[in-house]
Amino acid sequence: MGNKVILLARVKSGELHFCQDCKAFHLIFNNLFFAFTPKELDELRSYVNGLEVDYWEHKYGCTNLVRKIPIPTSQENLALMFNRQEVSELKTLLAFDKNSKMKVSELLNICDIDYNFILN
Repeated sequence: MGNKVILLARVKSGELHFCQDCKAFHLIFNNLFFAFTPKELDELRSYVNGLEVDYWEHKYGCTNLVRKIPIPTSQENLALMFNRQEVSELKTLLAFDKNSKMKVSELLNICDIDYNFILN
């Protein structure tokens, strides 16, 4: 990514950028990196916004999977799995306002800190 990359949105687990050189959106989420055309990003946004989180959590409720919400890919044997918080963060990233710039120095919310507090 060069100098012509604009930060559009940021959450605890990732960022969404737009590259003015290649006219592509770059989504970095946990350890995943995606490059999308505007049409592909809109399709992902529509799919994620239509996800039935409760359905998938119930369907995989009896399994020991930590992440129970699948997002299929064009490769038949590959699905990306997310938990409820990750889906929420993904929705936040994909709901960016195209006309406003991201404030880089946003403060963390208490919900953004994933830490198990243990009293001794």
